[in-house]
Amino acid sequence: MTTRRAFILSAIAGSMLAAPGPALSQARSIGAIRVDASRIAAQGWGERSHEIKRALERQLATTLAQMIRRGGPTLNVTVKGVWLASWAGGGGGGKPTDGGASMDNFDADYVLTGVRGEVLGSWPILSNIGSDSGGAWYRPDVDQRRVAALIENNALWIRRYLGG
Repeated sequence: MTTRRAFILSAIAGSMLAAPGPALSQARSIGAIRVDASRIAAQGWGERSHEIKRALERQLATTLAQMIRRGGPTLNVTVKGVWLASWAGGGGGGKPTDGGASMDNFDADYVLTGVRGEVLGSWPILSNIGSDSGGAWYRPDVDQRRVAALIENNALWIRRYLGG
């Protein structure tokens, strides 16, 4: 008789022997990174949208550094939305009546295009992290740190999808 534990262990062992998928077998290369944050400027971020654009470009360049190759495909990023919860703090308790967690969100579309403009892949990524991710709420730069945490989380997700 096969137990649940034996079944799980045999499935894990079998998956370790199988060849990894294309994203895991070799990381994709990136030749350039282009970020468009004009949409969030119109949503009320105004001049801060330029800061978010530059911060995302820097974070992606750092996070994807091992994938960057001259002449490779272009990673086009459209930032669709950045939402910060109205207060930075912990979430609710363990009961349904305790209230929900206070969450910040960063929504972006990533499209990898080849040298001839062909779409090699696309990934919509919505980062959703706790509003306390920026640290102490009483510090004057708490919102900048919250946005930085969202950007880092979003960049880590695209690295994962690209196989890095």
